[in-house]
Amino acid sequence: MIAADPLARLGVRQTSHGGEIRVWSENATSIELCLYDHKDPNWVFKTVPLTRGDGGVWSRRSRSLSPGRRYSLRVDGPEGPTHAFDPSLPLLDPYARAIARSGREQFRSVVVDEEFNWNGVGKPNTPLDHTVIYEGHVKGISRLNTRIPEHLRGSYAGLAHDTTIGYLKSLGVTAVELLPVHAFTSEQRLQKQGLVNYWGYNTLGFFAPHAAYASKQAQAEGPDAVLREFKGMVKLLHEAGLEVILDVVYNHTAEEGRLGPTTSLRGIDNASYYRQTSRGDYIDVTGCGNSVNTSVPAVSRMVLDSLRYWANEVQIDGFRFDLAATLGRNADHYYDHAHPLLEAIVHDPALADVKMIAEPWDVGMGGWQTGNFPDGWSEWNDRFRDRMRKFWLRDVKSIRENGSPGDGVGMLATRIAGSSNTFAQNRGPLASIDFVTAHDGFTLADLTAYNIKHNVGNGENNRDGSDDNMSYNHGIEGPTSSRTIEQTRRRAMRNLMGTLLLSAGVPMITAGDEFGRSQKGNNNAYCHDSELTWLSWDRRTWQKELWRTTQHLLRLRRENPALRPVRYGVFGERMPGASQMDWYDLHGESMSVAEWNAPENRTLQYVAASTPEHEEFNRILLVIHGVESPVEVTLPLHEGVEHYELLWDSAQEAPPQHHHDEVLPRYAPGSVIEVSPTSLQLFRAR
Repeated sequence: MIAADPLARLGVRQTSHGGEIRVWSENATSIELCLYDHKDPNWVFKTVPLTRGDGGVWSRRSRSLSPGRRYSLRVDGPEGPTHAFDPSLPLLDPYARAIARSGREQFRSVVVDEEFNWNGVGKPNTPLDHTVIYEGHVKGISRLNTRIPEHLRGSYAGLAHDTTIGYLKSLGVTAVELLPVHAFTSEQRLQKQGLVNYWGYNTLGFFAPHAAYASKQAQAEGPDAVLREFKGMVKLLHEAGLEVILDVVYNHTAEEGRLGPTTSLRGIDNASYYRQTSRGDYIDVTGCGNSVNTSVPAVSRMVLDSLRYWANEVQIDGFRFDLAATLGRNADHYYDHAHPLLEAIVHDPALADVKMIAEPWDVGMGGWQTGNFPDGWSEWNDRFRDRMRKFWLRDVKSIRENGSPGDGVGMLATRIAGSSNTFAQNRGPLASIDFVTAHDGFTLADLTAYNIKHNVGNGENNRDGSDDNMSYNHGIEGPTSSRTIEQTRRRAMRNLMGTLLLSAGVPMITAGDEFGRSQKGNNNAYCHDSELTWLSWDRRTWQKELWRTTQHLLRLRRENPALRPVRYGVFGERMPGASQMDWYDLHGESMSVAEWNAPENRTLQYVAASTPEHEEFNRILLVIHGVESPVEVTLPLHEGVEHYELLWDSAQEAPPQHHHDEVLPRYAPGSVIEVSPTSLQLFRAR
């Protein structure tokens, strides 16, 4: 006989004998279930002692544990430096499917009715090479959109409204990546300052949706309605062919440091759930006060169970793991590429076809691990981000100020081609999540308008947020009345967006960058739930033009498979799904080693030809020019190419509104064309 899995079915399940609760605690000596009265959420009308069984799992059944019931746990155990048992504290069930407020900073677990009719709507299963991620905030995306009924703005239902879905579809993205939607609260420090945690990286429970993002009506109806609205949002996005990726925070919790609020894991089994020294000092590799100890199998299992719940019961398509290096630390707190949890996440049959994206670093020793996650993972590629910013912003500033850029095109080319020097050959370019900006840092517009961060409004005397932004204000800090500076900034935005969307890898756009949203130079706006961080739907002419440019680039990406290879090419071999890339200088000659490494060489062209696997053969030419003066470029003589059709020029404020049957400008190989200052040109080679 196969031994039963003691860690199966944790949390609350309905049985024929009433609700059954199962809680894991290795070190507890007693656990008591507290059941609250329906009318008075703070009155415990019944307590039920749990019984310890195999594997440290405590359980009990009660007919009172039915949908709608609020409950908490009281846990007792030994004293000692690594323990924090206090049987007077009401604690959240780590597996609770809903969490409700009960007083100012008191929370209760709630039993929910999980029934939902998906009506046969399945996941879109967009292939990674066709995926374009739109990273946004549930509330921020629709909060100011007057085309949505007021009572739905800023909610799950607002995100799923026809207006929002229509906007995302017409832009051309394929997946929405939501900042944390697990139930969370604001840190004590922020509450004292009268600020809030807007981003949500401060989790109370890994199985419960954040109730405050539901519409007011759903909140009033209770946790069942909140969960239904969340699932309804996923269903409507899926019907439209859009995937939903969740930004998940398993690396730390809202319990903060040892003096923080004890809401759940600390009170249930501090010694097991958190990384700490034998003296009981927390080993904080997250910068948030605590680090969840995934070297303990039951703790890793909780993460896996949470992923399975969201991927299968809520139909989520993918996850972006905040500070994922923390999840891969072993019992000695060192990062281990082959950590059982990192392997399980991508090999668990219950998570097949789910996109797994690592933020491949944390703030601990050896915390920077870009390129060092197991096969099956994609990773945020900060090297791509830094190289693009350097080439289009920092180097341009350097040329203006001292005549030297510092770097030529060599390093840029590696990133455009999929970062083969960062990701192993077998992982290929789709391991790279390409991005120029993210929620954390300057927006695209602010990268081009500010040399330094302006974070005074965050209440930390401008100490928080990164100081190394590789941004460039183009001559004046912040808003300007200079038309020349404004035009130069907008061209820089188009160049950054163009390089992002025309590079190999999986591109991620930060919500609002498609129209040049500003946060007034704040590069760490996590504590602002206001018009500073919400998307504006009232746009100026240049913002509409930038939006059209982004839409056009996304269409070109879809139509040209050569831009999105699945594998790295191998010299001298035809690799299905790889793009054959040939690199040329401004004279149309093959690049020499000296040219690759010369800092003054900032003009490059390359021809990428797809190796068909599922789509028709396709070939493009991209011309990149990184100097603020025009240059003459000779288009390369390339075998099999009869002419080049101009598809896009970043020197133009907006793409011309061509009709499909219109003839595009054509150039013969060997033609000499004038390329505008700091610009990109994309051609289809026929």
